[in-house]
Amino acid sequence: MQEYSKYLKKAEDLGVKDAKIIPAKSIVTAEWVKLKCQFGCNCYGRNLTCPPYSPAPEQTRRMIADYEYCLMIHGDRYTGIRNMVSALEREIFLDGFHKAFSMGAGPCKLCDECPEFCKHTEKARPSMEACGIDVFSTVRANGFQIEVLKTTDCKSNYYGVIFIE
Repeated sequence: MQEYSKYLKKAEDLGVKDAKIIPAKSIVTAEWVKLKCQFGCNCYGRNLTCPPYSPAPEQTRRMIADYEYCLMIHGDRYTGIRNMVSALEREIFLDGFHKAFSMGAGPCKLCDECPEFCKHTEKARPSMEACGIDVFSTVRANGFQIEVLKTTDCKSNYYGVIFIE
């Protein structure tokens, strides 16, 4: 895991609040998570990185099994997290970790309206929740803080994950 410490520094340089190397097996998936997208998010079916286009929880579980370690990042800006995960994924990939893949938070906003085919495949990534990851259980299991926001005045927390190897 020592070889991953430079990515913690890079995440810090990008402005994350906190970052940790976590075991991939600590990521929790659940079938109910995608239902929250389907019945609660106006991007469902409108965005190529969201359900029903994103991987199903079962596919996500199989993908997670291909990895041993991930970099989890925490921030307070929605767009910041999405940009950070793609930048970190690219750096990790270029360092020779050919399986590097990232997931951000919330729906992709690279285009005002999602076209039939993605124009930003180099940066567009699904969110953890779009792939059936229980973000609350996962971040809590890894020592991060997260709470349900009770009003729009509450400060948001956003999380992203980069699967390394």
